[in-house]
Amino acid sequence: MSIKPTPDLCDEYPQLVRVLEPMLSNFGGREQFSGQVVTVKCFEDNSCVKQLVGTAGAGKVLVVDAGGSLRRACLGDMLAEKASSNGWAGIVIYGCIRDVDQIMATDIGVQALGIHPMKTDKKGVGEIDIPVSFGGVTFDPGDYLYADNNGVIVSAKPLA
Repeated sequence: MSIKPTPDLCDEYPQLVRVLEPMLSNFGGREQFSGQVVTVKCFEDNSCVKQLVGTAGAGKVLVVDAGGSLRRACLGDMLAEKASSNGWAGIVIYGCIRDVDQIMATDIGVQALGIHPMKTDKKGVGEIDIPVSFGGVTFDPGDYLYADNNGVIVSAKPLA
């Protein structure tokens, strides 16, 4: 599915989009992705991420508020591959990933703050489908996210 670049969507729908501050880098095999938002809030524990990528993604985007942690990676190659296999369009992480070379070869969009080799703990701590905020944007479950090399934008309704 081809979507318009985020600058074009911003030009066409300036009143409908919320633009994430420039903070994330593109690491996935898909440089452009979009879909309905599913949210996770966690900190140095990716149990909820693991749970969700194991479910049918149906073209949705997982938005993970990992608290901006630069001390642990909330996503690695095995979870990215599982998300891709289960039909997730992309994952946006306010935190770090690891196994970046493998993730770049995986058919999924991934944007994150950075890379860190240390995995998270698995304590089963986190929240799913709640509003999360970072980078000047609040992501509500059910919003629509559009991401590419220009940035990440969000809208309450789908954009043409």
